[in-house]
Amino acid sequence: MRVQVQQTGPNPGAHTTEHVDSLATVLDLIRTGAARTRPEIGRHSGLGRTVVTQRVNQLAACGLVEEGALGPSSGGRAPRELRFRARAGVILAAELGATSVGTGVTDLAGHVLAEREEPTDIAQGPEPVLERVENLFDELIAEVRATYPDEDLAVWGIGIGLPGPVEFATGRPSAPPIMPGWDGYPVRDRLATRFDAPVWVDNEVNTMALGELRAGSAKGQRDILYVKIGTGIGAGLVSGGQLHRGSQGCAGDIGHAAVADDQAVVCRCGNTGCLEAYAGGAALARDGLVAAREGRSPFLADVLATTGTIRAADISRAAQSGDRTSVELLTRAGRLIGSLLATLVSFYNPALVIIGGGVAGAGDLLLAAVRESVYRRSLPLATRELRITRSTLSDRAGLVGAAFMAIDELFAPERLAHWVDAGSPAGEPRLVDIPLSRRAAAR
Repeated sequence: MRVQVQQTGPNPGAHTTEHVDSLATVLDLIRTGAARTRPEIGRHSGLGRTVVTQRVNQLAACGLVEEGALGPSSGGRAPRELRFRARAGVILAAELGATSVGTGVTDLAGHVLAEREEPTDIAQGPEPVLERVENLFDELIAEVRATYPDEDLAVWGIGIGLPGPVEFATGRPSAPPIMPGWDGYPVRDRLATRFDAPVWVDNEVNTMALGELRAGSAKGQRDILYVKIGTGIGAGLVSGGQLHRGSQGCAGDIGHAAVADDQAVVCRCGNTGCLEAYAGGAALARDGLVAAREGRSPFLADVLATTGTIRAADISRAAQSGDRTSVELLTRAGRLIGSLLATLVSFYNPALVIIGGGVAGAGDLLLAAVRESVYRRSLPLATRELRITRSTLSDRAGLVGAAFMAIDELFAPERLAHWVDAGSPAGEPRLVDIPLSRRAAAR
């Protein structure tokens, strides 16, 4: 089988599948730091010395790899260490939440070079929100290029996380409950046209899970469950070291799983009994407002009198101050979430459950209630070595994960074959259309 290279470059033509696979293997070992010298690459990959030398030379000619200092010797001549040129290009990344937007520029190793976060309202619709994202990207690119004036920092790719279901194959939101006007909007096409680069769009919880897997507390793990508890509730699933999106890209939408039969509590999706309608940040704020108005919480009553509203963060502050009603609200939310997670833990048997999101970061009370429910209701074998922990990347997880989403897609063997001879995928937005058949089959 031959993979046709569509770009022109130093070595235009066609590569066999075996050539591309070995090239991608060598590049992955170098850029992840798993191997730093040619002998180490050979030991990790099983490739012969000649093949390793040829692939390293090709990657060096394309500007992706460079030689560094001498490495440790095992008895003969000390080998040269190899370094991935992480600043050969940059990745634009954005995480759009219900009430805030985080944007950043990273290098090709996922290190954040510059970032901005500011309040927003996703319900304003795609036009004003994405226009602001584009402007922030422009400002950040200018900032990074001023900081590194000697680097050719072309935009290689863009990763976007959205707070709702996304059809990953098209980069379009699909009936997102909290995003009026976004249904079917061509987010990917708009940004690809604006920045002339390939764009990948996913649910923000998936990008958070990927961020933890690549750079957070899940690094080195293969089976994890990431749960975001913010305005809404969602989960990202990593199986066998790969993010699992499902056939249409909506795997992990646990916020709209039914946890009660009460017809009086209507979720924003239009259904009743959803977990999000009882335990999400919006639900906590709603119940806290009722408690303040009824006089059941002096702390929240004071907040309401001062600010005119109640937020989920106010519930957390009140609970930490010993407010009994707020403690009950958070404990109840944690138990509801934990009961649903107990089913998922028994079904999927992850090694690690990571709890993130704005509500999850507000003290130990909710996390303790989640843990208690999971350990009490899950199968003993499923929880024997299970760890349930808070996100180490906090509100940066989605931004970092969005960058790694684009990086992983760019360096997939099928796509690498189409741009490696040119040395850069910049200016190739149609790379997203190349199918990743072998990886999809492995899932």
